[in-house]
Amino acid sequence: MDIYILNLLVIGLLLLFITLGSGWIARLPLTYSLIYLVVGILLGPYGFNLIQIRPQAAFLERLTEFVVIVSLFSCGLKMNRPLKIWAWDSTVRLIGFLMPISIFGLAVVAHWFLGFNWGAAILLGAILAPTDPVLASEVQISDIEDRDELRFGLTSEAGLNDALAFPFVYFGLYLLKDSNWQNWFKQWVAVDLLWAIAAGIIMGILVAKAVSWIDRKLQQYRPVDALMKDFTALGTILLTYSLTELVNGYGFLAVFIAGIVINQSHLETEKRLSQIEFTERIEKLMEVGAILLLGSLLRLNPLWKHAGEALLVGMLLLFIIRPVGAWLSTIGERYHPAKRLLFGWFGIRGAGSLYYLSYAFGEGLGGEIGERIAWITYIILVLSVILHGISATPLMNWYEKYFQDYQNHRV
Repeated sequence: MDIYILNLLVIGLLLLFITLGSGWIARLPLTYSLIYLVVGILLGPYGFNLIQIRPQAAFLERLTEFVVIVSLFSCGLKMNRPLKIWAWDSTVRLIGFLMPISIFGLAVVAHWFLGFNWGAAILLGAILAPTDPVLASEVQISDIEDRDELRFGLTSEAGLNDALAFPFVYFGLYLLKDSNWQNWFKQWVAVDLLWAIAAGIIMGILVAKAVSWIDRKLQQYRPVDALMKDFTALGTILLTYSLTELVNGYGFLAVFIAGIVINQSHLETEKRLSQIEFTERIEKLMEVGAILLLGSLLRLNPLWKHAGEALLVGMLLLFIIRPVGAWLSTIGERYHPAKRLLFGWFGIRGAGSLYYLSYAFGEGLGGEIGERIAWITYIILVLSVILHGISATPLMNWYEKYFQDYQNHRV
């Protein structure tokens, strides 16, 4: 029997199940990504063996790249704060302090406990440090009128750290290839740090403003077809990302900035909501494919071989490095202790880490060290999907009820 047809049958049943059963699933202590992961494992070699492909790193890189850029643009559209430093205080703290703490903490663990050289250790830290804008939808902004600081901070963090981890990925790759950092450090600072970030910000602003201007001018003469208008968002994403990459800027950063600029461009609320819904649909559909593939990639022998070191890194990351880093990063801010603890717990890993791992393989990562980094990453992603998938719904339900009661009590 044709495996392809069977795959279409199973995926069709899965989509119907999660769609028609979404009302019940939303009440359960699990996320859709956890369902996709389990189904991916069942479709893999240890289940029905319907997914028989072993995707190359280049395919995974392109798949996760597209998932992430769509999700980052969606995150940008949801940013409902003025572009003032005080309004983005939680974002500055989570990006400026927590992300470097996470990368350095992971690098220290990998170097001291796993015997990685510093290049591989920093690369692993950069791969695992970014939080995920795709799998973390349960804890992020779902309503553009939502002013909650926890949701805003987690959404903006996920939108920025998927881009701003890139310089550290390059740093790790350079150090892995050449331990004499004096040979490449100046280039890294000038090109991969300063230029790429500046180009990402500038291109995100310019392309988004150009698209908004053209859109407004054309609307004066003839409205866009209602069936096609949401494709403006997809066109903006692809145009922003590709043009930024052509000038060696960070496309991830550019599409997030473009989403913010589109949001700030006096777009009608109905049109903005429509674009958010459209990008979220694409994001959710691509999430199905990415997590199914992750589940089907898992193999018992390498899982068993690397389980010890992966569990060590994963437990330290999820239970010590991220929570302690979040607590330190929010010192001096008058956040409720429960909110600071939730900032530390909801460091969900996902498609961003898969992208960086695939990118590193495309840049020459390989051999035993590449295998170790890959399986540590896979196992930690599975841990995150399971632990955060089980805890996200009940914790956020508790958070919303607790703080509603807390605010009512204060009033």
